[in-house]
Amino acid sequence: MKLKVFLSDSFNPHLNLATEEWIFHNLDPSQQILFLWRNQDTVVIGRNQNPWSECNLTQMKNDNVTLARRTTGGGAVFHDLGNTNFTFLSPKEAYKRENNISIIFNALKNFEITGEASGRNDLLIPFHDGPRKFSGSAYREKRDRAFHHGTLLINTDLTRLGNYLTPSPKKLQAKGKESVRARVANLTEVNENIKHDIIVTAMVESFEKFYGTKAEVISLSMESLKLIPELKEQYDSLSNWDWLYGNTLVFSHKMDEYLSLGFFDFQFQVTDGLITDLKIFTDCLYPQLIEDLTANLRGQAYRGETIQQVMTKAREKFADLSPGLTELEQWLCRHIEI
Repeated sequence: MKLKVFLSDSFNPHLNLATEEWIFHNLDPSQQILFLWRNQDTVVIGRNQNPWSECNLTQMKNDNVTLARRTTGGGAVFHDLGNTNFTFLSPKEAYKRENNISIIFNALKNFEITGEASGRNDLLIPFHDGPRKFSGSAYREKRDRAFHHGTLLINTDLTRLGNYLTPSPKKLQAKGKESVRARVANLTEVNENIKHDIIVTAMVESFEKFYGTKAEVISLSMESLKLIPELKEQYDSLSNWDWLYGNTLVFSHKMDEYLSLGFFDFQFQVTDGLITDLKIFTDCLYPQLIEDLTANLRGQAYRGETIQQVMTKAREKFADLSPGLTELEQWLCRHIEI
């Protein structure tokens, strides 16, 4: 059995998610593959989630948090450098989830940590007040290959995801923050000496020991995009605006505020990231301005850059209203800025 290990030197989430797609779709499925990686501060949303309704995009921009969208389903998760991600690819006929779990648990024995599996997705550590989750998993497969990926919480900030989500009241009611946090633990709570680099070394050694042979170890970075066309193709697909924001079902966004030019109530209808309809209700004294804004925003991408371009044109035409238009621009961008 041929073994390959890919180690990412990059914290770019679009590269790392693209690498997963490249591994799943392009590499020889007859080999066993392990990919280990970390992302810089990132909110990763599921394939079918709406970034405007799920995320606080303004707060993310202020805190330099990247948005990424994976090709699989599920909810939003937060990644930082305290979270190590693993990805296994196996031939479908040789795939056993238990094999991958054994590799992880054997690696953790180096740090005197004993884990236990729970259900299909979670790995737990026993604590005096009950078991806590340190790893969650997801699975994919097609005709000739099986794919298993998940997280290892080493020293991640377990509170930050809540800073960047805007969940519906129903979600808050059904899934309180405290109950979720209480079930999760970092591995450093058990062994403070655990770090990403040494867990990577332990995982690679455990992977090789399990299959009884040495692995070819390959480092990946942004430079790899120049060398691997299929990887660049996946990266371009997962990092562009259309995938991150445009891949969104129809939704509406309403915002209103009293500003120096009057009261404004903007009601956007957005389809695939484009403003398909817009109604502006206002007591502003300049009807031509409102007609221009409505006409110039319809059909454009729903993003802060669009607002800025349209407002620049408005300031050229309505120079006397420049301060009020700048205020209007800043208010709109705070709500939809990406």
